[in-house]
Amino acid sequence: MTDLVARLLYLFASAAGRLPWAWRRRIGDALAWLSLRTGSRESEVTLRNLELAYPDLLPGQRAQWRREVLRTTALQTLETLRLWTRPHAGNLALIREVHGEALFDAALADGRGLIVAAPHFGNWELLNQWLAAKTPLAILYKPPESAVGEAFLRLVRADADAGRITQVRAEGAGVRQLFKRLQAGGVVGILPDQQPKGGDGAFAPFFGVQALTMTLLGRLAGRSGATVLFAWCERIGPGPAYALRIEPASPGIADADPAIATAALNADVERIARRDPAQYQWTYKRFKARPPGSDERHPYADLERR
Repeated sequence: MTDLVARLLYLFASAAGRLPWAWRRRIGDALAWLSLRTGSRESEVTLRNLELAYPDLLPGQRAQWRREVLRTTALQTLETLRLWTRPHAGNLALIREVHGEALFDAALADGRGLIVAAPHFGNWELLNQWLAAKTPLAILYKPPESAVGEAFLRLVRADADAGRITQVRAEGAGVRQLFKRLQAGGVVGILPDQQPKGGDGAFAPFFGVQALTMTLLGRLAGRSGATVLFAWCERIGPGPAYALRIEPASPGIADADPAIATAALNADVERIARRDPAQYQWTYKRFKARPPGSDERHPYADLERR
């Protein structure tokens, strides 16, 4: 039954993904407007995050940024439905610029393994497909709470043409699998700005706020000696067009001291997010965990009571 429901969802996603670009744009605008009007969870979390990350913004500026975040988020969701259900070769035509590909090719040729850190900026699903076209890779993911959701995610992220994407659950056995792949000179993709489970991270500043940050990426890089590159696909222009960018990580990202490694990781993610705040995932409760002993209440507590 789970697989059946997942396939039905896939058919719905496929139909939505075939809508003309102009329709997707109008639907995205309508969804953003509705989110603001109804005070949705995404809308209120976005506002709270912008208050924390950009405290110096005037209220009118912050309101404008929230509208842009919600609009971009809705548009990206619709665009992702297309990416998930259309041939990858056609999707890759949406990438009009590639910057830093020589860094990626050199890391592959080096043979020490490669960790691609892909923040929640722009469209990371399109980045996955570009990476898979270049080389087989394993991507670490946090499984949804719903079995149907996980079955759907595995279905839409599969590279049916070549089977070049291996999806690895974020758990002990999966981490060992990633380490072995890196030792063999393989490629691993990680979303570095998800809040880890308690005990699997360290607090480090992110936009001036202490945020629980994964230590896994630094441990993998330090133990394996793999190269770490940041990569993202950012939207350019008014239409469905993207620029793919690849840049080296800060040197401290593989430091044996978790405080140094997580601070370097967050600084790199912040630098990318500041390129265009509307394209970063501000709808996520990034600051929910608070440092032990701080007596801080998490900043979304009042939203959860509504």
